[in-house]
Amino acid sequence: MDHISVDLRGSEISDIKLEQGRFELTFSRAYLIKTMTGSLEKTRWWQAGALVIEEAELEGVAPGGPQRCAGGDIEDNIYTYRDMVPVPLESRGRVGCRLQLQGVAEPLIVSGTAIRLEMQDVPKYIEHIRPDA
Repeated sequence: MDHISVDLRGSEISDIKLEQGRFELTFSRAYLIKTMTGSLEKTRWWQAGALVIEEAELEGVAPGGPQRCAGGDIEDNIYTYRDMVPVPLESRGRVGCRLQLQGVAEPLIVSGTAIRLEMQDVPKYIEHIRPDA
């Protein structure tokens, strides 16, 4: 696989917490899209994991879990990833996230000095994604 990313849209969140400057958004099912160079087809997988932001500042109040993500942005210095998180992700600097959760009016906005994606276990296959004919 040449490229893997988390598709934020529809990913399932089991917990959201901010403790002692460490923000952690725990995915019970982060939906992964895997792409191979030269192939028009992609594959869809799921895997548990967490998005962690250090020295985090949260705007407003973090909603409790479980939640489902409707999309949003991951900020990594000069880069903004829309509706996805690259795998792997580990960066320092001006980082954060602005996520929209299904059924929640206000976006979840967090900024910090370091961001990383910590995946657990192994990905589980869901389906092949073929381009429309």
